[in-house]
Amino acid sequence: MIDTFINLIPVTLVQSLIYAFVALAIMIPFRTLALPDLTVEGSLPLGGCIAAALLTAGVDPWSGTGIAVLAGAAAGMVTALIHLYFQVPSLLAGILVATMAWSVDLRVMAMPNKAVPAELSLFDWLSPAILLDIRLQMALLGVLVCATLLGLIAFYRTEVGLTLRCVGANARLAPALGISRRRYVVAGFGLANALAALGGALVVQTQGYADVTMGFGVLVNGLAALIIGEAIIGRATIGRQLVAPVVGSVIYYQLVSLGLATGLNPSDLKFLTGAFVLVTLAVPLITGRSRSIVGT
Repeated sequence: MIDTFINLIPVTLVQSLIYAFVALAIMIPFRTLALPDLTVEGSLPLGGCIAAALLTAGVDPWSGTGIAVLAGAAAGMVTALIHLYFQVPSLLAGILVATMAWSVDLRVMAMPNKAVPAELSLFDWLSPAILLDIRLQMALLGVLVCATLLGLIAFYRTEVGLTLRCVGANARLAPALGISRRRYVVAGFGLANALAALGGALVVQTQGYADVTMGFGVLVNGLAALIIGEAIIGRATIGRQLVAPVVGSVIYYQLVSLGLATGLNPSDLKFLTGAFVLVTLAVPLITGRSRSIVGT
C-alpha cells in the first residue's frame, strides 16, 4: 500500500497543481465577491475543448491556450450578466451557462472527445523532455502556480483589486462610494473562470485529449480543496485566502491517492468528497446551535 501511494505522489502532485486553478476559480466569487458560482463546471471543459480544437487545427500552443482562457473569461462574464441584469441567482446562472457550454464544446470539437498529440502542446513547445519527465512537469506547473499567486496578490493590492474586495464585503456601500458593482462583479467572474479555463487547457495538454465531460465533479473537488486549505492556512489576509486553495488542492489530491492506494473503489470518491464537503459545511452550523442552546 505504501509503495503504491509513493508511486502515485508525483502524478497527483501534477494533477493537484493544475486543479489548483479550479480551486482559485471557486474562491474568487465565493470569498471575494460573496457570490457562489457554478460556472467552473462549464468553463474548465470549455477551455480544454477550445484548446484541443485550436491546437489540432494548427494554431500555436500559446495562442490556443490564450484563446481558451479568454473563452473561459467570457463564460464567467455571461454568468455575471445573467445574474445582474435578469436577477437570476448566481448559482442558477452558473448552471445555465455550464449547460450551454456543453453544447459549445460539442460544436467546437465536432465530436465528444478529441486527441491532442504531444508535439502540439505548450509543454512540447517549451521542451520535448517535459512530457517525458514528471519532475519537469511538477517544476513547470509549480512555477506557473506561484507566478499566478504572486500576480493575484499584487492585483488584489491595487486600487482595482481593493475595490473588487469592497464590492464583495459590502455590496450596498459600493454604490454610495461611486463604485459600479456590476462592472466589478462581471470582472471578478471573468477572472475566476479564466483561471478555470486555463486549468482545462493544461489538463488537455498533459493528458493528451479533451472530453466534453471532463468538468464533471470538478466543482465539488475544488470546494473540498478550498475548505481543506482554509482549515490549514486560514483566510485572515488576502495572501492566505489565495494560498489556501493551492495548499488545499495539493493535500486533497494526496488524500485521494492515499484512498486509492488502500484499495478504495474510484467510483466511491465522488460520494466521499461530497460527504466531506457536506459535513465540513454543517459542523459550524451545528456547533453554533449547540452553543446557543447552552447559552440559553
